[in-house]
Amino acid sequence: MERKQWTKRRIISHGLVLLVVLAAPVVYGVTATEAPAAFDNQSNGFTDPTTFTTALAAFDQVEQISDGLGPVYNTQACRECHQNPVSGTISQITEQRAGTFNGSTFTPHPGGSLIFSRAIDPSIQVRQLGTDNVATFRTSLNIAGDGFVEALPDSFFTNTQNNENQFGLAGAILIVPVLESPGTNRFGRFGWKDQHASLLSFASDAYLNEMGITNVLNPTENTSNGNSVTSFNTTNGVPAIQDPAVTGHPFGSDVENFAVFMRALKAPPRDNTVANSSDGQAGASLFTSIGCNICHVTSATTAPTGTSFNGGKFVVPTALGSKIIHPFGDFLLHDVGLGDGIVQNGPQQTANLMRTAPLWGMRTRNRLLHDGESLTRNDAILRHNNQANPVINNYINLSTNQKNQLITYLNSL
Repeated sequence: MERKQWTKRRIISHGLVLLVVLAAPVVYGVTATEAPAAFDNQSNGFTDPTTFTTALAAFDQVEQISDGLGPVYNTQACRECHQNPVSGTISQITEQRAGTFNGSTFTPHPGGSLIFSRAIDPSIQVRQLGTDNVATFRTSLNIAGDGFVEALPDSFFTNTQNNENQFGLAGAILIVPVLESPGTNRFGRFGWKDQHASLLSFASDAYLNEMGITNVLNPTENTSNGNSVTSFNTTNGVPAIQDPAVTGHPFGSDVENFAVFMRALKAPPRDNTVANSSDGQAGASLFTSIGCNICHVTSATTAPTGTSFNGGKFVVPTALGSKIIHPFGDFLLHDVGLGDGIVQNGPQQTANLMRTAPLWGMRTRNRLLHDGESLTRNDAILRHNNQANPVINNYINLSTNQKNQLITYLNSL
């Protein structure tokens, strides 16, 4: 078990003020081992193969209007946004967000900042308004290995933040609600804005906002430009919850299956041939020497088996406990000049903060950064600014050969 000594400190990080509880973990008798990593759509041990296959089928299922799809939505299946090279990874899909900024306050597009790309009827198609002066695309995220990320203890975040502070690069921690445990808050870690801390919450949010399917944790139908569309999806005139609570599945069978699938995914594997090449090894050294690893943290260790999170709704199992992962990210919010101006779960100060992109699985991507608008590794690096300036200046000062070696290393991730 993890024994903690608690202290409190007020942290101000680029306008985001949080009361952070610092935990100093002491772990007895537990030896951490490497987390399994592979693109094979096989369970990491969180669940048995049959249960995993059922959860994968739910994740891959193409939803129809009869299943509750829409009325406004982005995709028909989870795998549309998360499938390269296997289900649970990434894709070329982007979503659109928009709103207005009056010089001090961001206001989302009517009905929410997400501009749904599809509708079951043209009369309710959502469109960006001429008054929306803030707009961005968001790329889909890799979710392989996120079961291990959910199992990271508070100490990973606070220790990482303290280390970054030594270099003047401290990221901000966003504390967010755990939907399945009302009244419980936890350090956010999922989504471009760290808007979720729990994979069950994340699954529920995606089911509603990407496929338009209401569920126990998100029972309210979305709107079209702020206008109700419930008449397109009702049962006897009453809006229906399409993934209701059923026996054994208090949060809905689909949402729970999505969470099981994500928790059971193995971490993204490395391309060891590229990593072990002379250029790959030289690039690894440069990654550290110029400071990329300060925020793109190379290793993290999950909490011990039996640790309780999410208000007791998630207890770390043996398959996820005391596992070493290599996310190449800190899961903190930073201002590196890439902020999209969108506010989601956080305060106004988060508008131009973005979660450090975990680089594991990067070799499967050809559209980079939050908007997918960087098409080369070099361009993605050079678009970093503000907090990242010292590191980027180090990169600029590398020779062409050294830059190529660093990029070779990135292509092994």
